[in-house]
Amino acid sequence: MISRPIDTFLEMMSVERGAAANTLDAYRRDLDDLAEFLARRGRTALDAEAADLSAYLKSLADVGMATRTQARRLSAFRQFYRFAFAEGWRGDDPTSKLDSPRKGRPLPKVLDEAEVDALLEAARALATPYGEMMTALLELLYATGLRVSELVGLPFAALARDPDVLVVRGKGDKERMVPLSDPARTAIAAWKPVRAALLGKAGSRWLFPGSGRSGHLSRSHFARRLLRVGMTAGIDPRRLSPHVLRHAFATHMLAHGADLRVVQELLGHADIATTEIYTHVLDEPKTRLVQQHHPLAGLGRKTT
Repeated sequence: MISRPIDTFLEMMSVERGAAANTLDAYRRDLDDLAEFLARRGRTALDAEAADLSAYLKSLADVGMATRTQARRLSAFRQFYRFAFAEGWRGDDPTSKLDSPRKGRPLPKVLDEAEVDALLEAARALATPYGEMMTALLELLYATGLRVSELVGLPFAALARDPDVLVVRGKGDKERMVPLSDPARTAIAAWKPVRAALLGKAGSRWLFPGSGRSGHLSRSHFARRLLRVGMTAGIDPRRLSPHVLRHAFATHMLAHGADLRVVQELLGHADIATTEIYTHVLDEPKTRLVQQHHPLAGLGRKTT
């Protein structure tokens, strides 16, 4: 029998995944608390059943623990038991039978794929510089799931040479790499000469220049333009915002078999529990595909 499995798991998280000290401390507290609960039931972490873990989560809810905190703990347990299964310590993963806590947790607003296509078609139909800009913005947002602040603040240099991978600087000044789809690269290539003509000799360091103090397109300006395009596409304005395209990116990726861990990395989420909410938007057959396939497999949108 493996001695001190929690220590071994945390060592792996530190060495192989580079988990931060705060993350490791949180995982240790969560796993130690679970171990104490299991001990009172005559169990250990390595022989616990799904019913034991479900009882533990219920005990957290009974004492009024926030749903988000419960979900964070379950996320830690899932990682531990996946590691235990991979190491051969257990023959199964008991967390695979558990649902994340959802009570009081609002699901994100999401457009379906047909609505996203309609939105993009409405932008393309605007045969104006404004239309070229919106097409580039929307294709890029849907292809990458960027936060709107990351999108409007993209430097021109980041895409000047038509890269197939975009390096994004997100929250906490952390960088992440996000693949670019062919439709996004095509839309950006079409926007560049239009951008150059609009700027003339003025120039700008931003991919999407604006007249405000920042020098780039503002989030509010983009949001207003998005609503106008959405109305043309027949989408209820109450269901549309820049962040909804980020939700659509994540949900559609998972629906096509993307790995939850990779979607977390692409979105720049610090905690996988934040990403897990998108699995609840999917129907059960699609949810079963999560964590089984490469994230870009089967997406296959065609350039038009």
